[in-house]
Amino acid sequence: MGFEEAIRTVLSKYATFTGRATRPEYWWWFLAMLILMVITQLIDAAVIAPILGFERFEEDAGQPLSVLISLALLLPCIAVACRRLHDIGRSGWWLLIGFVPIIGILVLLYWYVQPSEPNQNQYG
Repeated sequence: MGFEEAIRTVLSKYATFTGRATRPEYWWWFLAMLILMVITQLIDAAVIAPILGFERFEEDAGQPLSVLISLALLLPCIAVACRRLHDIGRSGWWLLIGFVPIIGILVLLYWYVQPSEPNQNQYG
């Protein structure tokens, strides 16, 4: 699965929490989100901040574009993470372990890099 195909797949399953997401699908989506957030923050700092009356790249300037994009893509991010956990045979509820400081994020990261279960599991 390539970059464009992964993005299309995740966006076409905008709020689908069932099924499975392969490792490449998840990580290409993660990279796309990272790039998009950097770009929107640069636009916020260089273009939108002066419109709102702040200096360019001022710390106190708001980031309305970044916030809107983040809110719009929050649901597909959670959905693809849930489907990725399904792909390794875990319930999507394991996402909540991310609220445990440091250890929770490390456990999720470990699970996200695991290979897919080769056979069908209870999630598809």
